[in-house]
Amino acid sequence: MLSTLTTAPTIAPADLRDALASDTPPTVIDVRSAAEFSSVHIRGSYNVSLPMLSEHGEEFASRLPGQVVLICQSGNRARQANDRLESVGVNPDTVTVLDGGIAAFESAGGEVVHGNGPWAMDRQVRMAAGSLVLAGVTASKVISPKFVYLAGAIGAGLAYSAVSNSCAMAAALARMPWNRSADEPALGTVLDSLPHRS
Repeated sequence: MLSTLTTAPTIAPADLRDALASDTPPTVIDVRSAAEFSSVHIRGSYNVSLPMLSEHGEEFASRLPGQVVLICQSGNRARQANDRLESVGVNPDTVTVLDGGIAAFESAGGEVVHGNGPWAMDRQVRMAAGSLVLAGVTASKVISPKFVYLAGAIGAGLAYSAVSNSCAMAAALARMPWNRSADEPALGTVLDSLPHRS
């Protein structure tokens, strides 16, 4: 069942699971980085990173067949991809965003493929935020009470992240070397991998 959050129509994880098992499954486009995709992805999905899709929206718009579901870790990047595709004339009735991202899909019993890539971005954010809070509290006891402000700043950042549905820490972590695959595919390779319109 489809619902609308902001301007992007969404599909529930269980509904996508059922749609993928149907006779006419949608094309699933994963807009995470190649490294995140290699860590875990929906079986049969295609990896088109958000930066590539943003830069070459027209080329992708001309290639997308039938119904398309955009996915990422939580839904934020997929909504950005949806906005980009709409801006280049893709019919909004043919594109939906997976509600809750790949983790929600896996929790709903959807089939995913696990690889040897880095941790999922939400797990990396939890590790980084928890480590910084722990370091701030420990340093406030051992070095200076002012280090408690580090823990407060991380807490404020996480609260803002929830309210704004964005995450500066995730954006920063995505630029780290372990999240950037050395073999990011070229535009032509990605375009050729997509199914063609019938």
